[in-house]
Amino acid sequence: MAETTVFSACPHDCPDTCAMLTTVRDGKAVAVRGNPDHPFTRGGLCVKVNDYENRVYSDNRVLTPLRRTGAKGAGEFQPITWDEALQEISSRWTEIIDRDGPAAIMPYSYLGTEGILNGLNAGDAFFNKLGATVAERTFCDSAAITAFFMTCGPTAAVDPESFVHSKYIILWAINTISNNLHHWPFIAEAQRRGAKVVVIDPVATRTAKQADWHLPIKPGTDAALALGMINVIIAEDLVDHDYVEKYTVGYEDLKDRASGFTPEKVAAITGISANDIRTLAREFATTQPSVIRMGVAIERNASGGNAVRAMSCLPGLVGSWRHCGGGILHMPIWAFPMKWDDLSRPDWIPEGTPVINQWRVGPALQGELDQKINSLFVYNSNPAVVAPEQDKILRGLARDDLFTVVSEHFITDTARYADIVLPATTQLEQFDLMFSWGHLYLTLNQPAIEPLGEAVPNTELFRRLAGAMGFDDPFWHRTDEEMAQDALDWSSPVLEGIDLDSLRQTGYARLKVGSPDDFVPHREGNFPTPSGKAEFKSSMAEVGNMVLPLFRQGYVAYQSGEALDPLPNFIPQNESPDTNPSLAARYPLNMISPKSHAFLNSSFGNLRTQLHHAGEQLVMINPADAGERGISDGGGVRVFNDRGDFHAVARVTEDARPGVVVAPMGYWAKGSRNGYTVNAINPPAFADYGSAPTFSDTLVEVAGT
Repeated sequence: MAETTVFSACPHDCPDTCAMLTTVRDGKAVAVRGNPDHPFTRGGLCVKVNDYENRVYSDNRVLTPLRRTGAKGAGEFQPITWDEALQEISSRWTEIIDRDGPAAIMPYSYLGTEGILNGLNAGDAFFNKLGATVAERTFCDSAAITAFFMTCGPTAAVDPESFVHSKYIILWAINTISNNLHHWPFIAEAQRRGAKVVVIDPVATRTAKQADWHLPIKPGTDAALALGMINVIIAEDLVDHDYVEKYTVGYEDLKDRASGFTPEKVAAITGISANDIRTLAREFATTQPSVIRMGVAIERNASGGNAVRAMSCLPGLVGSWRHCGGGILHMPIWAFPMKWDDLSRPDWIPEGTPVINQWRVGPALQGELDQKINSLFVYNSNPAVVAPEQDKILRGLARDDLFTVVSEHFITDTARYADIVLPATTQLEQFDLMFSWGHLYLTLNQPAIEPLGEAVPNTELFRRLAGAMGFDDPFWHRTDEEMAQDALDWSSPVLEGIDLDSLRQTGYARLKVGSPDDFVPHREGNFPTPSGKAEFKSSMAEVGNMVLPLFRQGYVAYQSGEALDPLPNFIPQNESPDTNPSLAARYPLNMISPKSHAFLNSSFGNLRTQLHHAGEQLVMINPADAGERGISDGGGVRVFNDRGDFHAVARVTEDARPGVVVAPMGYWAKGSRNGYTVNAINPPAFADYGSAPTFSDTLVEVAGT
């Protein structure tokens, strides 16, 4: 019996980007496990992927092209050949282009697969060449990245492994144990060495319960808390004046702005006591190295970008950047020498091509925007579950005149409405390279098995579509390995001694950025900002509301028409008693919809093991709020507002603070009690920066069913 071990890499939208080992026996993958040699993965995988082979061999895999035979949404299909599928797609698109122009075609993708070749940008070049509507992708981190760049620039900033040297760790809006699991051992080691771990989160998460101190903040008020900390640090002269003078700009302006955010005022906004605000600020300033790990949830409200602006000022104010294990960690991805334009080819976008943010796919499909969409092509995503205005999306997908193509592993809630479904490979069946937004290792994924059935990776999918549409540019004649060579700047010093051959031998390589025990890139400033300093007052604010290249197909930035406030501020939530008292009177509870412990967005929401861990769609509600409504633990509930409703099971628990209900996202509509999920009631509004969504800015009511 022949058995081999193949270097693999977890493909999912997670900061851990785990290095995996796949055991293959007689051509079949029989097990996956974490690579024990990888310094970040350390041999373990999370509940989402530790049985990944079951996803690969699921009886429900799509393994051949399919054509719809029943009504849209019924999920009834018959197998066809690839030639038939490509012929139908090319003929329908040609007809649409001749009648309505190529912008009537809209791609829709995100990070169902995160690989450099098969991930977020896999189809950009094809759709840019086609002239399709540009799909702006700002679901996650666009406000935070914009704000972080405005303060610190595109820097890796802190090595996650260096947290072992930290003495004061703030985990802000991140449930590390559920959604950044492999970072936790470094935090726990620091804790064993005497570090204090503080969690700032509206929910008593798994991580909060392991921390030394949990501050249950009101959703959407993080900017006020950060400004309150700045107020205390300046008022009590806990500032590192030497660092501020040498390596920052805008101190006096920041001092003036923060002067209005006294602990008492901030306490009224955040629900955190004035004494706790003072203690947090004092300890962060005086216990060095101090560090903040911010989560992606930080931006999901009206003031999300401002929250990151204020948080990003804190390390410079107290000199945390001087120390290994000090500063603020956001996304180390900026250390990877990516060639975004070579992946996306924005130079192929015809002048005047419309841009539609994917957050507005519901209105786009309903004909509410200027550009009418007559064809939707979905890959690496499941918009019927992950986007807001779910009712509009489902009604739009049901349009008889909408030609929808979905490339998928399974018949998702979106694929049920497709005219053509194309079979996609899983990570064990494709070649890819993985950067990480949570550590500093480049990881190789080698195909462990031959593709099942007629499944193809996204690289091959777009080669075939290019051929079907008559594109003969050499761009589409490259092999996957040639694409990998073109995707990174291999001459960069951080890749010295690293190439595909060396990665085949080890499976991964740490970027040449120095040791985790001496990673201090901003000890003496050297920030990649226009001034070269940490900018409390941002010079980039004059550019306006930026959306960065990762999200907008190679565009460096665009202007919203208005310059941003150069200083951090606090903006009340769109939906709150302060901003909309009449709405709050009808819908008095603030719903947040964090990522699930067992799903990754909507991935795994259909698989038995992960559903067993997650249980049925639940809503966490505080006992005081449950008692007022006659809701009992385990009882059925309806969560609703003017936008819609979904049904769930109540979990009555002190883990949710009063006034807040928590409904993890990722459950599929097909398996829900009433055919809808949390995004039936989440708002379509954008946050303050980067066209970010506002998942956490949602007023609802809950009633028993």
